[in-house]
Amino acid sequence: MSDRFAHRLKLDQIHDGERVELVADDAERASIAERLGLDSLDCFQSHATLARKGAVIEAEGRIVASLNQSCVVTGDPVPAHVDEAFRLVFMPEPEGAHSDEELELAPADCDVVFYDGAIIDLGSAVADTLALSLDPYPRSAGAEAALKEAGILTEAEAGPFAALAQLKRGSDPS
Repeated sequence: MSDRFAHRLKLDQIHDGERVELVADDAERASIAERLGLDSLDCFQSHATLARKGAVIEAEGRIVASLNQSCVVTGDPVPAHVDEAFRLVFMPEPEGAHSDEELELAPADCDVVFYDGAIIDLGSAVADTLALSLDPYPRSAGAEAALKEAGILTEAEAGPFAALAQLKRGSDPS
């Protein structure tokens, strides 16, 4: 399968302060939507300003997307709009690192993308950023009613304090 939204940039052609605009075409949006399990991805674009510090490339910009996710309860489409800033740091793969070894990352390292060779893939990294921006449990307007009809309790009804309140009500002499 081909890379979705791949926009490879050669390191030796990246200039400090360069601005890159990425707009996904129909095929790229369909591919990203399939990969992320979206009902549809109607718009996906980003811009980034690149800063180069030796072999380290920083990309700072914004992603904008219009999409539909499936409600986790009903399966109905849930429209969503993503408009988020991002900062990615592309670094060479650490020496001696093997793909089967675990690598410890500090919280500040979470937006680090490792590369090997002389090319970074800004498009794939931006698509991954979209994936992290999505609601993991989208709910439609009818989700609450469907849950109630199925007899599923809300968090407030099922929590420990709700059980205590029910016990208290059962022990009241009134």
